[in-house]
Amino acid sequence: MERRFRVRLDELLEDAEVPPGLLRGVLPRLETFLEPFVASLTRAEQRLNARHYVQGLLSDLEGKNAEAIAYLHDQERQALQKFVGQSPWDYDPLLDELAGQVGTELGEPDGILVFDPSAFPKKGTESVGVQRQWCGRLGKTDNCQVGIYLGYVSRQEHALVDVRLYLPREWATDKPRRQKAGVPRAVRFRTRQELALEMLDQRGPLLPHAWVTGDDEMGRCSWFRKELRRRQECYLLAVPCNTQVRDLLAPSPPGSGRGRPRRAPFVGVGDWAGALAADAWQTIEVRPGEKGPLLVQGARTLVQARNEGRVSDVPEWLVVFREQQADGSFKHDYLLADAPLTTSLAEFARVFKAEHKIEECLERAKGEAGLADYQVRTWEGWHHHQALSLVATWFLTQETRRGKNTDARADTAAGAAADRGDLEPCPGLPPRGAPPPHRKPLAEAQRGGSVLPLEAAQPLAAATL
Repeated sequence: MERRFRVRLDELLEDAEVPPGLLRGVLPRLETFLEPFVASLTRAEQRLNARHYVQGLLSDLEGKNAEAIAYLHDQERQALQKFVGQSPWDYDPLLDELAGQVGTELGEPDGILVFDPSAFPKKGTESVGVQRQWCGRLGKTDNCQVGIYLGYVSRQEHALVDVRLYLPREWATDKPRRQKAGVPRAVRFRTRQELALEMLDQRGPLLPHAWVTGDDEMGRCSWFRKELRRRQECYLLAVPCNTQVRDLLAPSPPGSGRGRPRRAPFVGVGDWAGALAADAWQTIEVRPGEKGPLLVQGARTLVQARNEGRVSDVPEWLVVFREQQADGSFKHDYLLADAPLTTSLAEFARVFKAEHKIEECLERAKGEAGLADYQVRTWEGWHHHQALSLVATWFLTQETRRGKNTDARADTAAGAAADRGDLEPCPGLPPRGAPPPHRKPLAEAQRGGSVLPLEAAQPLAAATL
């Protein structure tokens, strides 16, 4: 097992130890916890069903679907199945409440928003949005549904706050199939990046943050990065190893002395990293551990990226991290960033690791709150189950934080304000209460109104390295 995973496993096992008195009063706490979430449901029967469903998601049932949960409560299955799969109650207020609570409890000015797709293997062709597509859970292309998740990461904790179902183009244009699955008329085909921006626009104001991050499916799309810059968001997004970039800080190739000076050629980010000298890598401590600190090595430069045949007219940071494997080889991660020129490599490393936190959230939601255990085929049913599962996962997070609270008198999760008191902001970030740094990304830094030209960015960036 790789050292970074072994260290993290030890930390997770330590967190899993439950003090004997921790579960005392958990059911009354759950009832109180659910009150603001079920308040938007108009009928008493709906509120009761929502409570029962979340209780079932948090139970030790092997399969946490509506039928099993109904039998757990000694009820007929039809009522709960109809509540989840067919009843037209609005799940959006539940996610509004969830995002508001996460922002209040965990919010920090330099918090991180993470977009992460997750697939659910499915058989057949009738479940809404199902088709053959990449399934990370199976590590191959297979029949599955894909949800795009929004997570929030701060020093306090991390949590999932929103989700969108990816509806493939074939589904979006198939009227009979849409009608059978109950897809609303207003729903149109949206790329995964468009779904991410919808969540950012809707939930982002509720979540104090300085960064947006995501995997290479998000980062490879130049349009998505452009939209983030337009929203004045700092980002650090993974990109494939064959992404083409021009190093703006590299020495110019020798020329003939006539015409324009020659510029460095475009190369793949993997080739750029492979050509670095050993002393070009900076060692960074990501976090301390009982068996020693977890370290990564990083390097960066200012680049002009070329994606989808288009050359960007805006400078971006290329950031590369590598971690040594058990066999002595290195695993590399390549990222493009729009951030202030003064951003430290250590800060980039903090943001880079946030995506792993959201992967942990998804594993917890699937393993402990039934996120993948649904047996519904409709649009409403999928979103109802997902919303209630995210609420259940947030309750587990609150209980975990309560277990870490050393004040025995406190019977509820510790408030974010109390937990944050002694924390210092990362280097290069403003003090608490100051405007978040994502208001001045790389394209905005060092300028008064117009975009910082590539030529002007080069000497400024070189001075920081």
